[in-house]
Amino acid sequence: MNDQHDHGALGDAEYAEFMELAAEEGFDLEEVEDAIGEAGHGPLPVLAVVGRPNVGKSTLVNRIIGRREAVVEDKPGVTRDRVTYEAEWAGRRFKVVDTGGWEQDVLGIDASVAAQAEYAIETADAVVFVVDAKVGATDSDEAVVKLLRRAGKPVVLCANKVDGQSGEADAAYLWSLGLGQPYPVSSLHGRGTGDMLDAVLDVLPEAPEQTFGGAPMGGPRRIALIGRPNVGKSSLLNKVAREDRVVVNELAGTTRDPVDELIELGGVTWKFVDTAGIRKKVHLQQGADYYASLRTAAAVEKAEVAVILIDTTESISVQDQRIITMAVEAGRAIVIAYNKWDELDEERRYYLEREIETEMQQVSWAPRVNVSAKTGRHMEKLVPAIETALAGWETRVPTGRLNAFLGEIVAAHPHPIRGGKQPRILFGTQAGSKPPRFVLFASGFLEHGYRRFIERRLREEFGFEGTPLHISVRVREKRGAQYKKKK
Repeated sequence: MNDQHDHGALGDAEYAEFMELAAEEGFDLEEVEDAIGEAGHGPLPVLAVVGRPNVGKSTLVNRIIGRREAVVEDKPGVTRDRVTYEAEWAGRRFKVVDTGGWEQDVLGIDASVAAQAEYAIETADAVVFVVDAKVGATDSDEAVVKLLRRAGKPVVLCANKVDGQSGEADAAYLWSLGLGQPYPVSSLHGRGTGDMLDAVLDVLPEAPEQTFGGAPMGGPRRIALIGRPNVGKSSLLNKVAREDRVVVNELAGTTRDPVDELIELGGVTWKFVDTAGIRKKVHLQQGADYYASLRTAAAVEKAEVAVILIDTTESISVQDQRIITMAVEAGRAIVIAYNKWDELDEERRYYLEREIETEMQQVSWAPRVNVSAKTGRHMEKLVPAIETALAGWETRVPTGRLNAFLGEIVAAHPHPIRGGKQPRILFGTQAGSKPPRFVLFASGFLEHGYRRFIERRLREEFGFEGTPLHISVRVREKRGAQYKKKK
């Protein structure tokens, strides 16, 4: 516990009143304070796991997150659909970015290693650099070391594949890399990972500073254009900018690196990030396409608003939904732009509306614009939609007003009785914004359906158009007893 209390988004007076309420209900005040601070921090700190192929990065990531999610295969170049996971160690939560599975491209090993590591550490707060202790430091490892030094991020050196005392000497040789103490680890068996993670927590910030991907708050608002390849992201950016700033080609995947563009619209300067299209399956990508997916994920992490383009001439796909999920999980304000609207006939428009009803439920709260990047149709509606989403993303509900609302909800729509008990929401607070984050304190476990009901009513009452809502519930099992968190 810090001496300086973390009030999240609460002012001093509001915080004091809230803690008095928590005490009356019999909650442990230190844990209530932790819950507010944790929810108020917003984006979790990011740890990137980097290294050359086949040194055991994915095995280490699985060990860190405590489950087998990252695909592991005994050969270099194995990739996966998702490269970011949430982990917890010693009570602290953080994100882990697994950069395993890249292919050596035609530009040679040095360029390949450098590109991979560069994209991985772009949004990282700290880095675990994995080296195969049995092999020792290679030229490729040295290339990564140079990049890490230039990046200036804190680095923990993991000497992997040390399965016993005999391997400790191999690990000691890695002092020569100049990155400080090598931590001998067997990611396969778990040996030494605790000490390494303790070292990670020493260099990982408790929470990121109020920035997005290193961009200080207060500058131009950052907008990421994301979507499947060839949905018209570059055409949209060119139309918004009223000039050809980005190469447009009917060949899908022309864009490889995001292009940041400062564009003035309606007297306001915006920073647009044109991202490479995300292909159907990351594990089918090689070389530049795989890097492009990582780079797109990094662009979303940096942005405040994600404008998700959907190609209306094609059916809404699983990949469209994956991209939406990426933006929602990143906690960004969201606008859905249905592109190529000018190409629709009446029949396709009818079926599209049915698809939107069934396939886009998870973002039914997001502003929608029907546009044509080619003709400029309805482009004037894009900025108002972005402003609406940002307003929802930044909305703050005072604790008093929130609790009056929760009281009305509990009275009018109590939680169903389960096992002879009826859980109640006792009180709550909005601990943070960007996106809005709520902590509800309850007398028992709240079912998923009831939580969804609460989210729906929060949106009806307070707006929150264009933003995900994060709602966590803390449960007090018995009056006066320490409560425990249930998800």
